[in-house]
Amino acid sequence: MPYYPQRLDARAQSSLLGAIRQVIAEAPLYTPTMPGSGTPMSVRMTNAGPLGWVTDKERGYRYQATHPVTEKPWPAIPQMLLDLWAALADYPHPPEACLINYYAGAAKMGLHQDRDEEDFAAPVLSVSLGDTGLFRVGGKRRKDPTQKFELISGDVFVLGGEERLSHHGIDRILPGTSDLLPEGGRFNLTLRRVTKPT
Repeated sequence: MPYYPQRLDARAQSSLLGAIRQVIAEAPLYTPTMPGSGTPMSVRMTNAGPLGWVTDKERGYRYQATHPVTEKPWPAIPQMLLDLWAALADYPHPPEACLINYYAGAAKMGLHQDRDEEDFAAPVLSVSLGDTGLFRVGGKRRKDPTQKFELISGDVFVLGGEERLSHHGIDRILPGTSDLLPEGGRFNLTLRRVTKPT
């Protein structure tokens, strides 16, 4: 699976963080809830792009064109991320969503597959900013063996091809391992293609 340690240098990380802060100013981070139970997730999130991934108790996992709290369209995906996609995704069409997850404190993400997209031919491209995240990735079955990666600020990871539907998650973050975010924590940015190109 393509893993690009330190693909973004310190200057690029700072520039991308500035662009993400602008997205958040327009589309604030919010706390999503699990389908059915309504249990709050430990991460806060927002999106950029024509579509954004959301979840709530009533309607579950889905993509939609508007922020669930402000009801406004999502901001555009920052150009730096579009350039990364063009360079690394090996896919001829642009991403339609950039999910922005913010991890702080004990926030984590259980093993899951990204299955809410129509086009599994497109990869999921992930960028890490801030504190190190302990990333776990396995196979198509939840019980398959897993590998662990310490994703540090500036790392890029791509799940595509045969590994597109691999289970993956964040066990935890390591506080204080980066000084990129003054408030601490970690941003994970995942670029996805949602619809099949016509």
